[in-house]
Amino acid sequence: MATLPLQNSAPALALSGSMQGVETAKPVPESKPKKKICCACPETKRLRDECMVEHGESACAKWIEAHRLCLRAEGFNV
Repeated sequence: MATLPLQNSAPALALSGSMQGVETAKPVPESKPKKKICCACPETKRLRDECMVEHGESACAKWIEAHRLCLRAEGFNV
């Protein structure tokens, strides 16, 4: 029984040639948060929670977003 020789894969060669000049995204090193999420940003968390109790979630978008921004600055992915 004879085996067939592997043929040159032209599509793979063409693909690698067409990728010239394309920059690849470099992975950004992620730092692990130094605190637990429940303990991070106590000021914005308190303001957000008080607003939601008194006025409801829909009226507190400003405080919710401020707390999210603070958490992101602390290294959390929210």
